[in-house]
Amino acid sequence: MSCEAEFGWTSFSCSHTGMVRQINEDACLDEPARGLWVVADGMGGHTLGDLASRMVVESLVTIPPPDSLDDFVARARERLQSVNRNLRSEAAMRDVLIIGSTVVVLLACGGECACLWAGDSRIYLCRAGHLRPLTRDHSQVEELKLSGTLSAEEALHHPARNLITRAIGAADTLDLDEEMLEVMDGDMFLLCSDGLSNEVSEQDMRSALVTGNCRQAAETLLQLALDHGGSDNVSVVVVRAEDLYSTEKTVLNPAL
Repeated sequence: MSCEAEFGWTSFSCSHTGMVRQINEDACLDEPARGLWVVADGMGGHTLGDLASRMVVESLVTIPPPDSLDDFVARARERLQSVNRNLRSEAAMRDVLIIGSTVVVLLACGGECACLWAGDSRIYLCRAGHLRPLTRDHSQVEELKLSGTLSAEEALHHPARNLITRAIGAADTLDLDEEMLEVMDGDMFLLCSDGLSNEVSEQDMRSALVTGNCRQAAETLLQLALDHGGSDNVSVVVVRAEDLYSTEKTVLNPAL
């Protein structure tokens, strides 16, 4: 058994160094035919963040066709665990503390999809005009928000907002969070590094995604991040699901 095509997938990705950084330490993977999308953000301030994010993407691009969504997730987890071990070894060999990267992965199979993540890169879902995050940041600020000691507004400007608590390569044991959900016709997904989410509001994200045009939405969001300062690398992947067997689609009368 394999992942049967219940949905048609289209997507568009773009990445930019930003207006301040000299090197783009982000990496993206955009494979709609395989139901696989990734954003990895090399940890700024550490050695070889661009190497780390590239290793993450390169490990996932070689996943063979899965038999099921569970199989897809298991293979992605296995690859990411391997990258974690390799980055730990690389850091030890170079005598540095960390060579690391965040990661968000969107996997699609049949009528379902799964999210895997570590760090503060994000995945959002825009469904029927409503935007909601599918991931929750692994960060000190998020922990303070969950404990009730910090409001969402205070979190936007907190001095520790860039301090993450999980990443690939950050510890000997990699802990990945996972979320699964059923896909609906017209679902729009946004994968992004914090260079976007720190600069662009969720309202602006929603406004861009409701157009249903992946390229237009991605390019609009990237430009907004740059217009708002572009203080970090910015990576955006926008994905759209279309139900191939929906009976409610508008079609042209063949008699016309």
